Amino acid sequence: MQDLARRLFAFEVKLTDSSDPSSNVTAHVCEKIRTPLLQIAGAAGYSSLLSRALTLARIVEPALQIVQVRADGTLEGFDGIEKIRLSSTKSAEHPGVVLVGHLLSLLVTFIGASIATSLLGDAWPNESFSIAEQKVEEKT
Repeated sequence: MQDLARRLFAFEVKLTDSSDPSSNVTAHVCEKIRTPLLQIAGAAGYSSLLSRALTLARIVEPALQIVQVRADGTLEGFDGIEKIRLSSTKSAEHPGVVLVGHLLSLLVTFIGASIATSLLGDAWPNESFSIAEQKVEEKT
């Protein structure tokens, strides 16, 4: 799922103004996943799922300790994460990619690969996804 998370970040980097330091790719990716998921899980369901993903991601990336999930499922606290990350990182991966990778894994676990693939297709309509293939690649 980390490879898929990296891919989603690459899509969003292309769409956002990378010269703007306040641009938060993690927030954009999570928001794009959040929007279609609200229809089937509601705000509380999405918030709960993202909170669990954040808890799991913090094990790998301690810099995520400053990040919080608001009640509506949006993220807060990514400001200044790079300063903390430089002194405490266990992972070579960007903290947002770690978080989104866990979120995708939980999505597949709870709603299945086909529905998760459909949600990603709704969020990124110009891209194609196959989470089932992604899972098979990770097992080999």
